[in-house]
Amino acid sequence: MAGESSTAARRGGVAALLTGCAVLACAGSLSGWWSGLTGRAPDTDWPHYLGDLARSHASGLRQITPRNVDRLEVAWRFDTGAKAGSFSEMQCSPIVVAGVLYATNHSSVVFALDAASGAERWRFDPQAHGSAAQTRNRGVAYWRAADGTGARIFAASGQDLWALDAQTGAPVEDFGDGGRLDLARGLAHTGSSPNVSLTTPGAVYGDLLILGTRVSEQAGAAPGDVRAFDVRSGALRWSFHTVPYAGELGAETWPAGAARQRGGANAWAGVTVDVERGLVFAPTGSASPDFFGGDRPGDNLFANSLIALDAETGERRWHFQIVHHDLWDRDLPSPPSLVTLERDGRQVAAVAQTTKSGHVFLFERETGEPVFPIEERRVPRGAVAGEVVAETQPFPTLPPPFTRQRFTLAMLDDRPSAQAWAERLTGMRMGRPFIPPTLGGTILYPGYDGGAEWGGSAWDAKAGLLFVNASEVASLLELSEAGGEVDARSFYRANCAACHGAELEGTARGVSLRGVVERRTPIELYTTIIGGVGSMPGFPTLPMPVMGALIAFLSHPDDPAAARAVAAAAVGNERYVHGGYIDLKDDDGIPIQHPPWGTLTAIDLSAGALRWQVPLGSFPELARRGLTDTGTPNYGGPIVTASGLLFIAATADETIRAFDSRSGELLWRAPLPASGFATPISYAVGGKQYVVVAAGGGKLGRKPGSQFVAFALP
Repeated sequence: MAGESSTAARRGGVAALLTGCAVLACAGSLSGWWSGLTGRAPDTDWPHYLGDLARSHASGLRQITPRNVDRLEVAWRFDTGAKAGSFSEMQCSPIVVAGVLYATNHSSVVFALDAASGAERWRFDPQAHGSAAQTRNRGVAYWRAADGTGARIFAASGQDLWALDAQTGAPVEDFGDGGRLDLARGLAHTGSSPNVSLTTPGAVYGDLLILGTRVSEQAGAAPGDVRAFDVRSGALRWSFHTVPYAGELGAETWPAGAARQRGGANAWAGVTVDVERGLVFAPTGSASPDFFGGDRPGDNLFANSLIALDAETGERRWHFQIVHHDLWDRDLPSPPSLVTLERDGRQVAAVAQTTKSGHVFLFERETGEPVFPIEERRVPRGAVAGEVVAETQPFPTLPPPFTRQRFTLAMLDDRPSAQAWAERLTGMRMGRPFIPPTLGGTILYPGYDGGAEWGGSAWDAKAGLLFVNASEVASLLELSEAGGEVDARSFYRANCAACHGAELEGTARGVSLRGVVERRTPIELYTTIIGGVGSMPGFPTLPMPVMGALIAFLSHPDDPAAARAVAAAAVGNERYVHGGYIDLKDDDGIPIQHPPWGTLTAIDLSAGALRWQVPLGSFPELARRGLTDTGTPNYGGPIVTASGLLFIAATADETIRAFDSRSGELLWRAPLPASGFATPISYAVGGKQYVVVAAGGGKLGRKPGSQFVAFALP
């Protein structure tokens, strides 16, 4: 869709943005001189998600150093006020502009805090204004008018994108419909499983807000168009169709009419912007449904692709598909990092994309040419009937993978609880990447959640090092043939009625579930049933047919016929259904293969080599028995500072850590009130440098939390 706003005006806005970026870059380069002269950090913002539009996760501040980091102490805490028993997973990575910190909690409530004290300035609750709740969101975006006449915060909940006055938190009436924009508006279709939301903040480029969306991963999903909206009015300025329309490039890789019927291929992880070149890099996820593609034969462009678009028009400049015809949910999990490398005596402006499979793909930004050769290698065949598996998949030759690539029974840990899996796994297909899903079960390694995940990578431009944390957990990937009716009422009475009542009326131990489908979206119900919340256990091995039938029962508890119809519609005409997200862990939630189960790695991108790798985290249950530094699965990414520090939380052990970025030596750790499954930030106000992280817990069987915690030197 062609841009409707004035190109000259937009370029003026971009020029203003470039000026702002130049000021911030100057502040970063001068921070070492200022700190050395005065002992104080200059006031420095963290104005974008992950620090900047290049998604570098980098701070130019030097007040906190490897020599004094062990003196860090809690400077302030802010409790977001989440209600007991509410959904957790507070994944927000805040932003800081002019001494104000903007953040969200696990219910998508937006906060403005004094960044020096943590005192609340305002809050905005989208649910109080009619939005559906959203349990997973990673923050907000900020825009300021070039003439200084106003500033806005863009935040999302459910299917709504809100524009808020940055000073007051009030909705901006002249944006969209009274401050609200329906994220499903303008798509070719919304599918039979409508769930269009914004997990990751958009990127502000001039007067455009550029974003991807989250959509369902089941059959009937909406398409994942990458779009740009006018920051003032909310009008759609351009849209790139990730499921191509007839006649567009890539349409031949889908069945006829796919644009009006198929979905997914969405940039849920967010986008990266090269302001100087006017390019936006969008990493996309898989086509829907995730694990059976018999009804979507072909490579399915632009799913699982890194796409370079003209930031002003949305025109495709280049793309590279990292997984063909995805059957493994190998979404590109984070916005890529803009990096500069030295190759053959020249400086190369490149973009680095990490993957769930534990690889880094490097491309020249302007052309899309691979920095290191990428080989198309033959991969295993032998899928379920009706599937057409891609014959080859791309593998980068350098850098080497930052995770192990194969799972075999020889990798089983010596713990009896791990060895107990041996009999169940015997005979399943394993030991190679890209084994297709089967009825008998295959082993996916790394598992559903990577490898790399949505936390992203930190880039130290001076050292030329990319830092990435990774999980190493194997997963069971198994399909079953669709068909047959599931007795969800019996499942509910056996597993849920003791707390929630035989008729969903609630008890002293659990809330009423009457009308829960009106209060929570299907994806929120799915998340809670799988992962649990508060004292409620999760059911991570629940097959998808049972899950769908259970949610259908909750929507129509007094009308079995209606519940059966909803459950049948959820499966639709699919031949196969996924058997559930089953990670290979013991009853204590500990992976069954030899450690490490989580790592932090430094990669020299110019040389294409791993510089160091250390385990990330420990399981408290094992540490009490003397088994430490095993690593744990982890969520949330690292940040790097100009003084040579790498800060990261992410682990199951409710700890934030600081490492020496050159060597990987652990220099400092501090307890958190709950696990910090979010990417930290660093900024300075009043001459003091702060490090802040959200401690929301809720994943990996850890207790939920609701605090932001700030650290600083005394």
